[in-house]
Amino acid sequence: MRVIILGGDGFLGWPTAMALSQRGHEVMIIDNYFRRTACIRQDIPPLFQTQNMHQRAKAWHERSGRQIKVCEGDICDYGFLKGCFEAFAPDSVVHYAEQPSAPYSMLGQKEALFTLQNNLSGTLNLAYVVRETNPDIHIVKLGTMGEYGTPNIDIEEGFIDIEHKGRKDRLLFPRQAGSLYHTTKIQDTDLLYFYVRVWGLRVTDLMQGPVYGLFTDEMGDDARLTTFLNYDEIFGTVLNRFLVQAVAGIPMTVYGQGGQKRGYLNIKDTMQCVTLAVETPAARGEMRVFNQFTETFAVNDLANMVRDAAAAVGIKAEIAHVPNPRVEKEEHYYNPAHRGLRELGLQPNLLTQDVLARILEQIVNYKSDIRHDIIMPKTTWK
Repeated sequence: MRVIILGGDGFLGWPTAMALSQRGHEVMIIDNYFRRTACIRQDIPPLFQTQNMHQRAKAWHERSGRQIKVCEGDICDYGFLKGCFEAFAPDSVVHYAEQPSAPYSMLGQKEALFTLQNNLSGTLNLAYVVRETNPDIHIVKLGTMGEYGTPNIDIEEGFIDIEHKGRKDRLLFPRQAGSLYHTTKIQDTDLLYFYVRVWGLRVTDLMQGPVYGLFTDEMGDDARLTTFLNYDEIFGTVLNRFLVQAVAGIPMTVYGQGGQKRGYLNIKDTMQCVTLAVETPAARGEMRVFNQFTETFAVNDLANMVRDAAAAVGIKAEIAHVPNPRVEKEEHYYNPAHRGLRELGLQPNLLTQDVLARILEQIVNYKSDIRHDIIMPKTTWK
């Protein structure tokens, strides 16, 4: 297939580009370097620097013999986005190109407005570009399990069957966002579902949990092909952040009581899930929703696992409960379904001590570069 990856420079976008290219698909990546720019402006650098899109694509060609096309620009620019689609003529598009951080969206009015405009304008432009260039293009949109919130009932995959006053219907599962970022992801789902119904687009919405890890098969040991490792409070996902804190000798910052449960997955499984979605597209006029995670953990569980894995490699890690900067339930029921991707063939890479140890060993190489001042949470919801 011919696949465009929006947000192709990102933590997940670049590894996805290599994974699909390795399987023989023709790939184009599009990005405006928002994440890199935001890290500079907020003074929250990743643990190590990564090469830019053109350098990465060149390194990938040298390693694999395969080409990844690069297109630098902003998908909120409709003419630019349409031009990329007309030139490349994709069969599928993977949409990662959104402001991806809940804390960033809560920094202030300027960041909130940017998150709202960027995420919704980009998704709207994508729907129109697909309609006008080729309505058969399959849109694979990365949603988030955070759209659902933490309801006191089982979470279904996207839709729920309702019986009310003697009548039945099938509706989108109720969403309860925990940040402005998550609210825009709900609105993305609503936007695309609307255009599925009125234009007959084909969409797969992947409700992804927090991703951990650094390594994919395509990277090998080539440092030029690695992805980002953010450990700050804005772009650092919780498990990656704990691992850096352990190496730095900083107590792991568990927010509040630490009973918050979420569904997690290894970065390798993101590659699997997106590949399965691309290679088995939704039908015309279908909005297909998969809950994309492999295991559920409470934050306390993750902290304990990191402490044990660190001890096994000679690192003494401690745990500290800090005031929760977010507005969220710290103890709650959480039982989400995740059948669809397994039925397509997902083979999970589960979280083990060996997985954690390998990440810790990589982080140790950069211990002297860890910035202690960017770890503690400073962004509050209230």
